[in-house]
Amino acid sequence: LFGLPAMIAAFAGAWLLGKLSTNEITIPYQLAGKQMETSMINLVIAALLTLFAVFELNKRLANFTLGKKFLPFGGILSGFFGGMSGHQGALRSMFLLKAGLTKEGFIATGISIAILIDISRLTVYGSSFLFQKLQTINSEQSTAFVVVACLSAFIGSFLGKRLLKKVTIRNVQIIVSVMLLIFAVLLGSGII
Repeated sequence: LFGLPAMIAAFAGAWLLGKLSTNEITIPYQLAGKQMETSMINLVIAALLTLFAVFELNKRLANFTLGKKFLPFGGILSGFFGGMSGHQGALRSMFLLKAGLTKEGFIATGISIAILIDISRLTVYGSSFLFQKLQTINSEQSTAFVVVACLSAFIGSFLGKRLLKKVTIRNVQIIVSVMLLIFAVLLGSGII
């Protein structure tokens, strides 16, 4: 009820992101006397990241849940924003918390759905990348980036499993939200 709509909607979110990323509009500004610029896509993604971080940090919103009848709608929202920005955890949690899952079941279901959404969005991102920037795929930088990203994912999963019993979900929400806000500011300002 949740995963399939999420996977389908992720294609739409990733497609829209691809359309937005072809927009070459830049926004120049000055920061501490230095000429800077950002792009429309950076601002859109930064706004989404900020929205999700605020959602997670606000206790009333973070604990807000919806009943099982809203699971397909939640899948669509989570998938779309997952495809667009890669961040669907807050929405996914809001809908799955009332699904009657154990802590382990909740985590396993969340990971399974995240994988479905990632397969969808990476398919769209990858095909777009292949057609637009084929020459950069074989570069050593690209290979190093993929290797480091994969190793980081495995290390994160390994540590996450070890820490699961030691941390509260609220601590995870706060840490992730603060990191999202920092990243949103850096991305939106064009620093990264």
